[in-house]
Amino acid sequence: MAHTFATDVVVAGAGPVGLTAAAELRRRGVRCRIVDRLPARLPYAKAVGIQPRTLEIWDHMGLTRTVLEAAVPMYGQLAYLNGVEQPRIDLVLPPEVPYRFAALPQYETERIIEEHLARFGTAIERGTELVSFAQDSDGVTVALRTASGAEEEVRARYLVGCDGAHSIVRKHLGLTFEGSAFPEEYMLGDVEVDWDMPQGYGVRAMHRNENGELVDILVCIPLPGRNRYRMSMMVPPPLSAAGRGDGPADGVVHGLQGGEGPALADIQAVLDRLSPQPTTASRLRWASVFRISHRIVDRYGEGRVFVAGDAAHIHPPTGAQGMNTGIQDAWNLAWKLALAVEGGTRPDLAASYDAERRPVGEEVVERTVRHANQGIQADRADPETLMLREAQLLVGYRGSPLVDPPSEGPGPRPGDRAPDCAGLAAHIAAFPLRLYDLLRGRGHVLLVYGDGDRAGPLAEAADAVSGGRIGTCVIRPSGTAVESSVPPVYVDSLGEFARLYGVSDGATAFLVRPDGYLGARLSPPTPEGLTAHLARVFAPAGSAG
Repeated sequence: MAHTFATDVVVAGAGPVGLTAAAELRRRGVRCRIVDRLPARLPYAKAVGIQPRTLEIWDHMGLTRTVLEAAVPMYGQLAYLNGVEQPRIDLVLPPEVPYRFAALPQYETERIIEEHLARFGTAIERGTELVSFAQDSDGVTVALRTASGAEEEVRARYLVGCDGAHSIVRKHLGLTFEGSAFPEEYMLGDVEVDWDMPQGYGVRAMHRNENGELVDILVCIPLPGRNRYRMSMMVPPPLSAAGRGDGPADGVVHGLQGGEGPALADIQAVLDRLSPQPTTASRLRWASVFRISHRIVDRYGEGRVFVAGDAAHIHPPTGAQGMNTGIQDAWNLAWKLALAVEGGTRPDLAASYDAERRPVGEEVVERTVRHANQGIQADRADPETLMLREAQLLVGYRGSPLVDPPSEGPGPRPGDRAPDCAGLAAHIAAFPLRLYDLLRGRGHVLLVYGDGDRAGPLAEAADAVSGGRIGTCVIRPSGTAVESSVPPVYVDSLGEFARLYGVSDGATAFLVRPDGYLGARLSPPTPEGLTAHLARVFAPAGSAG
């Protein structure tokens, strides 16, 4: 029986994760509705840390300039223990990484992505709640309820639950959410102070008793504005949410709690105890008590329904991993759903979302819990690896069913992030380009290094398998002439591509996926090898996708 679909994808939840999913789907031409039960965006600076990998994603989406103008840099952290200054942590990354660490209030992140989404003619349907859904082999029937109480049934091809820690989608799908809550409670406050601490540095001040137990803590993350910070600290007993016994009905204790929030005097009392300099807090914009749990679903989806972000994994905010991990969930899933809607792909393409993202979620939950309990110093990685991991630049999908088996030699392997590089000379541009300039806003891209004569047959093979959905670029070694050609030719004038991608003599081809990860590394590149790889994503010609 043929079904008429009112839309292709319904996204439940309009936080940063849901907005990312909807924006990417719409950018790729997929019909999409995004609903959120809240009547308006919350004016809270909840998730504030922006990782370099998230900025790379936003670069691909065309959002980076807007974000850079709104955010503030995060240079590092100043730490104090029992009033004694500890070694400073500087957030340093290799020079080829295009973006550094930043901070931006969550409501600003949501505003920027929402305005981007509006360019595609799609607005958030606010005050609209997902009530239930039923799926079959062809699609999903979604029941919605508006603020007026009116109910609507929507037939869609897919449903994506980005509806937070208390996700209705997760519950109706029957996913488990194993884990537990931390006993500690914290309070958050968005305030200004009059100290003269270095700009762009977070402040972490702790007090431990004679047994080494942590008994008091203050964490301050800079926000846009003069000496403005989002501060977190332990909750005094009168403000305890646990003591009121008003926990959520589903037992998932995580995030901002209801009831009376801290006042400016409560925050000032902690500053009086722990601030590295005498200071006075002012201009309290908002404050709340919050709890932390660590949980992860047993699978990231089933059939045509998926979960992402806090609906799939929750954990301590250590290292600002949560929102950024959720944005990458949405980024990974959206291109797969877009291709699946378009057709001509393997029927299990969308199912690879679980295979790729759930191991990432497990690692993030385990690491953030360990760092929350023992501190980041408990990580035995060398400083550079530790920083790259916190920046989420080491996230990868080696072993995924969508990427080729690991290969030997230097440079990134299939499943690794495709690194950026500078110094690509073009035929017309009077200035060098970055590799990410070539990838921005595109789908699959085939990069052929070295022998440009191979590019034509490779491009023909890619077009035949993908139905013309793969772009091809030739990158010639340093010292060769820039020329006009089809496929387009760029010269690696600084030798950065050769160094970062581990290529020397001979031709090598790299298939870069729409999410900026390598699907294949072919050396020597042959049409047969490329065709074999593309069969992991695209269906054979003439078959049903």
